[in-house]
Amino acid sequence: MAVVLKAPASQTGWAGPLLDRVAASNLLAVLVLLVVSALAFAPGFATLPPMDRDEPRFAQASKQMLESGDFVSIRFQDEARLKKPVGIYWLQATAVTAGARLGIPEARTTIALYRVPSLVAAFGAVLLTWWTALPLVGRRAALLSGLMMAGCVLLGVEARLAKTDATQLLAVMAMVGVLARLYMASRRREQPPSGLALPAIFWLGMAGSILVKGPIGLLLVALTALGIFAATREWRWLAGLRWIYGIAFTLVLVSPWFIAIMLQTKGAFLQQSVGQDMLGKVAGGQESHGAWPGTYLAVFWATFWPFAPLAALAVPWVWARRREPAIVFLLAWLVPFWLVFEFFPTKLPHYVLPAYPAIAMLVAAAVTADGLARAPWARLVGLLIPLMAAALALGGLGGVWFYDRQVAWLALPFVLVAIAASIWGFDRLRRGRAIEAALGCLLTGVALYWGVYQGMVPNLQVFAISPRLAAAARSPQCPEIDAATVGYREPSLVFLAGTGLRMPTAQGAADFLAGGACRTAFVEQGAEPAFLVRLAAGGTKPDFVGRVAGVNINGGHKLDIGVYRMPAAAGAP
Repeated sequence: MAVVLKAPASQTGWAGPLLDRVAASNLLAVLVLLVVSALAFAPGFATLPPMDRDEPRFAQASKQMLESGDFVSIRFQDEARLKKPVGIYWLQATAVTAGARLGIPEARTTIALYRVPSLVAAFGAVLLTWWTALPLVGRRAALLSGLMMAGCVLLGVEARLAKTDATQLLAVMAMVGVLARLYMASRRREQPPSGLALPAIFWLGMAGSILVKGPIGLLLVALTALGIFAATREWRWLAGLRWIYGIAFTLVLVSPWFIAIMLQTKGAFLQQSVGQDMLGKVAGGQESHGAWPGTYLAVFWATFWPFAPLAALAVPWVWARRREPAIVFLLAWLVPFWLVFEFFPTKLPHYVLPAYPAIAMLVAAAVTADGLARAPWARLVGLLIPLMAAALALGGLGGVWFYDRQVAWLALPFVLVAIAASIWGFDRLRRGRAIEAALGCLLTGVALYWGVYQGMVPNLQVFAISPRLAAAARSPQCPEIDAATVGYREPSLVFLAGTGLRMPTAQGAADFLAGGACRTAFVEQGAEPAFLVRLAAGGTKPDFVGRVAGVNINGGHKLDIGVYRMPAAAGAP
């Protein structure tokens, strides 16, 4: 049976009945989840510049597929990009093609179009969190767990980035939702749902996960099944997946591209994706992302904000019910996967995102069962709700003032709402109104996302170096960018300035300018003396367009870049 059948008598107030009315109707629950997701994911989606470095690498590789017409190979400029399979690139290329056909100008350099698959996947992951939770924790907690996923920081970040992680989460949730139904049916001694619908959903999720991010979805499913077996010694419930037909179906979907890329790269794809990327992360910290075990637990307070304090308060309730079937399933999903990634040397916050829906369900079950801890330490943990909200709000406002010497006036109303909601949520928690406290946390998060993404980030043009360089390179006489860059090599500049962006030495940039009209050179201040000497020696006289100063978001280094452009050819419009 589900963990939560109805709210306890102590859970009085308006929030529980409201959730029950919404949760009683599948259609109404879906509509509410979609509306809340839209409010949480919309701010900043179209206005954030390409976020170095991973996002523009993915977007640029998708752009090059459209430019070349080659939808098998994955390349970033002349470099083969073989770390991840092709799924996300196909989805991004499809979104950009659709945008171009709808008349969106400069579709191929509009980063929001490349983010559409992530946004759609984030909506889908929220809905599948609700769908997965229904047989496990009941309707009220299922709705609340979906709302928590819509409001948590980590999924909101991934919804705004043209990367793989939100899409992978969607595929993983399709698989886990099927496992939850098969497992709970077996624990209730019921016949599993007949027909091919559930197996088809599972194996479609498996194929999608493999095509987007390789074996990560398979790893999670295997660890979940092993965890359940370790706790129950039961495995027959897995028979409902129709293994023989499912594996054959998955191979039909994923094999064509894998065969094509293996033939095209002569086996290099397998060597780089498995031998270097995946096994390299197991053997040591890659790309300066190494960290000690326990890192994910430490950053959880930020990545699952604003619900992390509620998660801490739910731990005693979950532990006391660790042998109940639904809790067994959720812990088997969460704990092994989390521990594996805690002990991988390479760590990035989004690696454990597939475990977050399990956390949301456990917290929602505890909240709706009035199971949050009330020990003396609990009030201190609950106090983190307003304290973290205030710290994030003041930190953001202070950052805008520090870098741009401006007050983010547009953000202030949202900041005030967020802080007020967090104080109200803490008060509700202190009074034993856990559901109202959870909704207060949700309102805190959504309000602050609007304040940060819409009211603060647009003022931080100091970090938007690549968009300002690309804009400086264009003119009415030279609408197309033909450029070289010295001292600044971020992928976002390749995405915005064009696949043909050169990265020569200072002398090479001067020689490049001499080669034709409308050519542009971006030269970092430290390289300018050698660049100017070479220009003078060759008699090249470009126009000095101006300077672009800012801070590189990767590393925080200050940059001052001169923009030089050759005049348009005589007779050019």
